[in-house]
Amino acid sequence: MEDLSKEPFSLFVSGQELFIFDQRKNCIYQIEPRDLRNILQDRSIRKISHGLKDRLFSLKEIRLEGLWFDTEIAAYLVDSSLSDYSVAALASHYLGRQIVDIPAKFMPYFIYQLYKVLSVKLEEKKLTKLFFETEMPLVSVLRDMEVEGLRVDAGVLCDLSREVDKRAHAAETKIFEMAGKKFNLNSPKQLASILFGELKIPPLKKTKTGYSTNEEVLEKLALQYPIAEAIMEYRYLNKLKTTYIIPLIEDVEKSKGRLYARFNQTATGTGRLSSSSPNLQSIPIKGELSFWLRRAFIPTSRDGYILSGDYSQIELRILAHLSGDSNLVAAFKQDLDIHQFTATLLFGVNKEEVTVQQRDIAKRVNFGIIYGMSSYGLSKELKIAPIEAQNFIDDYFNRYPKVKEYIERIQQLAEKDGFVGTILGRQRPLAEINSPNVQLREFAHRQAVNAPIQGSCADLIKVAMVRIYSALKQKKLNAKLIIQIHDELIFDVPGEELDQVEALVKKHMEEAIALKVPIRVNIAYGKNWGELKAIA
Repeated sequence: MEDLSKEPFSLFVSGQELFIFDQRKNCIYQIEPRDLRNILQDRSIRKISHGLKDRLFSLKEIRLEGLWFDTEIAAYLVDSSLSDYSVAALASHYLGRQIVDIPAKFMPYFIYQLYKVLSVKLEEKKLTKLFFETEMPLVSVLRDMEVEGLRVDAGVLCDLSREVDKRAHAAETKIFEMAGKKFNLNSPKQLASILFGELKIPPLKKTKTGYSTNEEVLEKLALQYPIAEAIMEYRYLNKLKTTYIIPLIEDVEKSKGRLYARFNQTATGTGRLSSSSPNLQSIPIKGELSFWLRRAFIPTSRDGYILSGDYSQIELRILAHLSGDSNLVAAFKQDLDIHQFTATLLFGVNKEEVTVQQRDIAKRVNFGIIYGMSSYGLSKELKIAPIEAQNFIDDYFNRYPKVKEYIERIQQLAEKDGFVGTILGRQRPLAEINSPNVQLREFAHRQAVNAPIQGSCADLIKVAMVRIYSALKQKKLNAKLIIQIHDELIFDVPGEELDQVEALVKKHMEEAIALKVPIRVNIAYGKNWGELKAIA
């Protein structure tokens, strides 16, 4: 082969095999396994590939350098509504090639053809800057996070497992005593028979297979029937153990004290990242046992710390930026408690008079507006009549008139263009925005309100991640970004770097994108993820 550093080459990795397509000679080369590492780690070779980070997940010893264009990420940026981003699916969608299964050796050819089409589409949609300055650099950030993993104390998890067993047994005993007999608690049919048959509790919801015993039903019943509350407790404990504790213990023991999760760049419609194997973003937050679970996540070094940088009310700040509402902008510029401030407007009281309940209602209304919630949805959220919920929404818009104008404007734009965009130009297609089906159309209208906010949050934290990663490398610090979860970044920091990393993280998170309102980041640190102390 000729010098690979002259222009980008498309390549595909399959296990230890590497295939490269030479577009100049229109031929494919199979590279010897011994040369795999050298080529992938050579930053002078500009590489075009497809989902390369994921293909290297098990090859943690290889450092990925020089990835210039990833067709999976490009296709996702061009259209985030596709259900399948495989090479075969994209070849069908963009190249008109109906191929079910592409052999590994032919992959680089199809990847190169996709590159030619997608690079043009990125230009057409004005997404080139977002792609090359944020999404592509982010691949290296996520690759290092996956290679680094995070240290987990299996002993803490084993202690928690025993405690959960004890509490689950106590809940089970309590349920059987109230039911007057033993039965299979994990059988919805037997549970329904006990609750609605033998105990004569009035059923609330019927399904095709009988009366429902889902969480929503049990929550309502728990207000009156202690057995329903005990069943909810049992289910929570059972889920905590089977979904989190046992799989985490197994993974950590297999990997000798570390956990290696995947971070997915093309899995959500909004542009937000997700994680899997395990899903770190779904680990419960509230409750004593959830804090216990998080205490198992610890720093690598004995003198180290877990440090968290968490955006404060970032969705509402982005709403203030996008809408330009003077009341909302002023509240953030004055660094007010936004939920308390909204409560003063909704209830006509001074901030000193706002009750906990009023602030909670204001908080739910604030977030309900972001998610395009209807009066019916808000009434369910607040457990009030729909007319009362509508009154709250009307009052909100009277106090924040530009927010209402923004929502109406963005929905009209979505109807006209078929998509909505974020601060950095990320697009969310809304195919059903003009659907004759009322439910589909209303759902698309809610997405039109929420997607620019959620997507701008994704833009913001991704830019921050890329800048922090670069700054840590530039300053030759050993601190590592290990988890991204919603609007929060988690770092593994050596003790002697704590002050420096805290300042660096705060600076780059708050300065990632300039908004009309200040961005605030809450920094906290501790000896584990469950016990973090805020830095004033």
